[in-house]
Amino acid sequence: MTGIICAFYVDVPIFLLVMAKQRIGIIAGDGIGPEIMDATLQILTETGLDAEFVPLVAGLAAVEQGLPAMPPATVDAIREIGVALKGPTTTPSGGGHVSANVALRKGLDLFANVRPIKTLPGVKGPFADKNLDLIIVRENTEDLYAGIEYQPHPDVAQSIKVITRQGSARLFEYTFDMARKQGRKRVTVVHKANIMKLSDGLFLEEFYKAAALNPDIKADDIIVDNCCMQLVTKPEQFDVIVTENLYGDIISDLCAGLVGGLGLAPGANIGKNCAVFEAVHGSAPDIAGKGIANPTALLMSAVMMLHHLGHHEQAERIRNSVLRVCRDGQCLTLDLGGKASTGEYARELIHVSHEAAV
Repeated sequence: MTGIICAFYVDVPIFLLVMAKQRIGIIAGDGIGPEIMDATLQILTETGLDAEFVPLVAGLAAVEQGLPAMPPATVDAIREIGVALKGPTTTPSGGGHVSANVALRKGLDLFANVRPIKTLPGVKGPFADKNLDLIIVRENTEDLYAGIEYQPHPDVAQSIKVITRQGSARLFEYTFDMARKQGRKRVTVVHKANIMKLSDGLFLEEFYKAAALNPDIKADDIIVDNCCMQLVTKPEQFDVIVTENLYGDIISDLCAGLVGGLGLAPGANIGKNCAVFEAVHGSAPDIAGKGIANPTALLMSAVMMLHHLGHHEQAERIRNSVLRVCRDGQCLTLDLGGKASTGEYARELIHVSHEAAV
């Protein structure tokens, strides 16, 4: 299956794998986060996943307790557990609050952000007839998101763009390895090396070093502005896109719009020793508590998590249920053109999943 995150394997005694119950850190998030997390966990449980869900605090819920948006205790807990499922968190614009997402990715060194973009049957979008199937791999800890800023003068603010050879090399190693395991044929790096000749130039240089070590996969590059134009005119030409932090953030949201919106876009943050899976969209406080939020993005992120953990049967049951419900079009949430509530949509997915298991 395309769009599956490749698992990291560690040496663990067989008897521990058999006896230990799977633990999963859970960050419900802000806004619609608790609603879509409840729906997702209900679906996971009903499909037979035997796991211990460990609740963790982050986002506004943490700030209201006088804690950082991403408390060190939460980061430490995920490091110990090894895997987490995260709802959307809110970071106030301006002020002194550090983004919970940025703090989490840096704290756990989750260097690769992976976002599959795939057309869902029955879901309207500008390229619904193209059967889009591409993956965006975004560097997750460097670039302007390193958060190195200062103000040398009241009228001047500066942000420093950080691109390292080590950070770039490990991103490309992961990308080519993932592409090969998933049967992908082409990897395209997105950059702006024609202007930022040192930073993006280093990034591009490391990409072609990695490409030389992976001659079985076609490798090419494209400037970011041209890439955006190509994505909104002929997105089916792309297979795997790998890029820097800021470009990846922008491009992945653009691509979500090609297949129906952020409500359908899953994501994973991958590190050497742990991984955090999360919906790409924000916390949508304007519809929080109304019971109309679409849990698909978080649910499909959970599908990626299940594959990562080796629970392939449960993952495929959920994925196939989403495909069938979307194709039928009879029980969809408002953003997908339907009238179903969050709970009704979740119950329909569970019903379809049970039918498939009989």
